[in-house]
Amino acid sequence: MPVYHEGSRALQDRVGVRETADHVGRAIGDGIKPVAAAFLELQPLLVLGAADPETARVWASPVTGAPGFARATTPHQMSVTGRVRPGDPLAPALATEGVRIGTIALDPRTRRRMRLNGRLRPTPRGLAISADRVFSNCPKYIQRRQSYEVVADRGAKDPRRGTELTAHQRRFIASADTFFIATVHEEGADVSHRGGNPGFVRVDSPRALSWRDYPGNSMFLTLGNIRSDSRAGLLFLDWTTGTTLQLTGEARTLFGADGARRVRFELTEATETPSALPLRWSEPEYSPANPVPAD
Repeated sequence: MPVYHEGSRALQDRVGVRETADHVGRAIGDGIKPVAAAFLELQPLLVLGAADPETARVWASPVTGAPGFARATTPHQMSVTGRVRPGDPLAPALATEGVRIGTIALDPRTRRRMRLNGRLRPTPRGLAISADRVFSNCPKYIQRRQSYEVVADRGAKDPRRGTELTAHQRRFIASADTFFIATVHEEGADVSHRGGNPGFVRVDSPRALSWRDYPGNSMFLTLGNIRSDSRAGLLFLDWTTGTTLQLTGEARTLFGADGARRVRFELTEATETPSALPLRWSEPEYSPANPVPAD
């Protein structure tokens, strides 16, 4: 599989960073190196992203467990013990052999992240993913959270579904400092992270939100996917209460006259699940790379 497809290449060329992207892209491999395997085994949270094979909608969903629940069982396979909660919108995809899936393990304690994309195989205890692409990213825009605790008696409440954001959900998004975005293309799926100071995501209407695309590693994997296939899934977490807000819809990138990029997301469906995750993280220390939201 080539490192970049035409969607990413088109954006790299528009911004003039193809040479930089080629250099950074050498870090993408198809194997899980020992240092990556060790990092993965320390994580209590993994975010998965894929397209539902029936509805074609793209969703991002979290899975949690004691460290070691996600681990490299071979240099080319990750196994996950555990499943998404019953009724999670991504559950049909995770039960389908061969589905293309993206994953990200992000550690707020060390401000490190690892992405592994590949093909899914359901297992009796969870799932296994045969790796096509494995790589890490720089710590830009990751908020440091020094520690977490497991709230053993916390249980997911009934999900709230809708086609418009409620007033509470709009406030939740407007106060977020982190979200995850799942995107797809004909050769695979990917999950990435977006972060910034609260207010970096703007709620434009009950069915639309947007955010400025901050300078990154010049790969343009997420925006490249969006250019080729507009479907996307967003995941917002409440790092204290464990509430999750999952959105699915379509995204597009807007370019300003000054070259600044803004991504606009149009909502198709929202699922909010109170107390979905048993993790309670400490208060954030915002990344020094975060720009002050200006619009």
